[in-house]
Amino acid sequence: MNQTDKQKKIAAEKAVEQIESGMIVGLGTGSTALFAIKRIAELLESGKLNNIVGIPTSLATEDEALKAGIRVGLLDEFPEIDITIDGADEVDGNLYLIKGGGGALLKEKIIAQASERVIIVVDESKLSNQLGEKWALPVEVVPMALEVEKRFLKTIGGSPMVRERRGGYFVTDEGNYIIDASFGVIKDPENLASKLHERAGIVEHGLFLNIASQVIVAGKSGIKILDH
Repeated sequence: MNQTDKQKKIAAEKAVEQIESGMIVGLGTGSTALFAIKRIAELLESGKLNNIVGIPTSLATEDEALKAGIRVGLLDEFPEIDITIDGADEVDGNLYLIKGGGGALLKEKIIAQASERVIIVVDESKLSNQLGEKWALPVEVVPMALEVEKRFLKTIGGSPMVRERRGGYFVTDEGNYIIDASFGVIKDPENLASKLHERAGIVEHGLFLNIASQVIVAGKSGIKILDH
């Protein structure tokens, strides 16, 4: 395990300390969330936690949770989630996020918005003064609108690139495509989010604004907790 993964593991386990028996828990997607899933499984096996239902944000997360022995539920059954633990690609000083590097931004946002608390776990390399310094913005689009939305993103200052995998387009769990649009530093994320929401062909975007309740950052000097 490299140093970054060690930091992610420490931060994820810190987040899991906020889970109590009987909770409905949103399970994020990606390497950081996987550390949280493994820790939840350990606590269930030891009896320190019980009666936990996990609501996964992707098919990959669902597979990992089931393999770990965590009971998995559907959002239809459990529409009120107590706490979600997830990662992020970039975090600014307002606790605004860019997410979607793993391709699960639609489910991640739905589950985050259904959660009483959203705990974001990152290593210190994900911190930025402003979003867009380090990461392009993932934009999920319906297949028929791919070219239309690429053109639109160019008109609002983006440099779009369709995400690929194994020689073809990356396909989300919902059967959509992802455009990674680089805007450089995003000076007005609220305005950009509004423009993206107006487009019928855009299913969702990776700007997660006013969603994170807390960000747990792991770095060389230890754990840092960022709250509003």
